[in-house]
Amino acid sequence: MAIKATIFKANLQIADMERHYYQNHVITLARHPSETDERMMVRLLAFALHADQYLEFGQGMTADDEADLWRKDFTGAIDLWIDVGIPDEKLVRKACGRSREVVVYSYGGHVADRWFAQYGRHFGRFKNLSVINLPMENTCAIAMLAQRSMQLQCIIQDGQVWLSDGNHSIQVERTVLKEASA
Repeated sequence: MAIKATIFKANLQIADMERHYYQNHVITLARHPSETDERMMVRLLAFALHADQYLEFGQGMTADDEADLWRKDFTGAIDLWIDVGIPDEKLVRKACGRSREVVVYSYGGHVADRWFAQYGRHFGRFKNLSVINLPMENTCAIAMLAQRSMQLQCIIQDGQVWLSDGNHSIQVERTVLKEASA
């Protein structure tokens, strides 16, 4: 018998002063049995960084043809494709062909560094791709915020990102490894 996903609920208050986006989101996250708290919380952080009314979670980890998060237009075309972790280069290429914009949030310390060192030159040809690395210290710290029921606040201002549960506040650093060209 297969192990089922674990359900997490998050009440996420977002104050993004860079995009002038201020909303509360009630989110249900299904954590796949093989997914860690760290990966799930990076997905939640990616949601906060790109939040709007049409952004939704996909089947990313269990379906190669879906993003971890994505936003589609009214015709079903994909405007934004977001993956977290270190996706295979073929999946990144496929995502870049299917979406107007692709963002990968890599994490994992040296593993993520080696992944980008190996594939970074291949990624240069994708004009719609951004790759952002999150330090292992930060992703491990936000993993500690994971609870089955969460009350979280995310503040984004002047290039800084803060994620808090009311008791702990974590500044999340982001390093842009590749930026999409206009």
